[in-house]
Amino acid sequence: MSRFASGRRIISGVPVWRCLQQITRAPNYTTKAQPLFGPQTSSVLMPCRLPPTNRLLSIRPVSWSASRLCHGNSRGTTESNNSKEGFSLRALTQAPKPALYLGVSGLIPFVSAPLLMAATQSFYPELAYAQVVYGASIVSFLGGARWGFAIPAGSPAQPDWMNLGNSVVPSLLAWLALLCRDNITEGALVVIMGLGLSLHYDLTLLPGYPSWFKAMRTLLTLVATFSLVATLTIKKYCTEKKIKEIQT
Repeated sequence: MSRFASGRRIISGVPVWRCLQQITRAPNYTTKAQPLFGPQTSSVLMPCRLPPTNRLLSIRPVSWSASRLCHGNSRGTTESNNSKEGFSLRALTQAPKPALYLGVSGLIPFVSAPLLMAATQSFYPELAYAQVVYGASIVSFLGGARWGFAIPAGSPAQPDWMNLGNSVVPSLLAWLALLCRDNITEGALVVIMGLGLSLHYDLTLLPGYPSWFKAMRTLLTLVATFSLVATLTIKKYCTEKKIKEIQT
């Protein structure tokens, strides 16, 4: 029975503070207390089947850290794959229509010259030189586009000696091609060199160009190069005629 002794409450001869001390020292046990006025008034310690609290706390941070680590690794892998991922011709579907239409229409002077000469089975020096002049202007335009890309503030390409110096090289090649008026073969080869060098700059040296632009530049450069090669092939295997002589 309950009684008071020296200011402490005692249940069946056991002080209450000792029961609490035993419960605190044994966290794996739970207390099932009987009613004070029942037939049994002693407190009974029953084993607890719940998992320890410290074990749960040790598992949760590990799982959270593991999920965070896996998420970080997947994100880093994705970013690295995106940075290393190349472009494909499928990116042309993302190109703005004005850029795509103007770029494709810019191939008309390149393609029309060899097609006309192949249809007549004759080589016209004036027409071939006009094709070389147009190619030189395109090469110079590509160099100026890179200069304009590196100048604005916030551009990923810094206006340093490498970027601006490389932007001037295509213009110099275009000027050199115009000097080869008496030798169409050399002029066409210089234009092809300028187109290939400009494409190399756009794909490797200057960062920040979108994938659709790189795909479009590759396609346009290949078509322009093959048109110049076709003109040189016609020059080698077809008879040469001049447009002035035909008009007279």
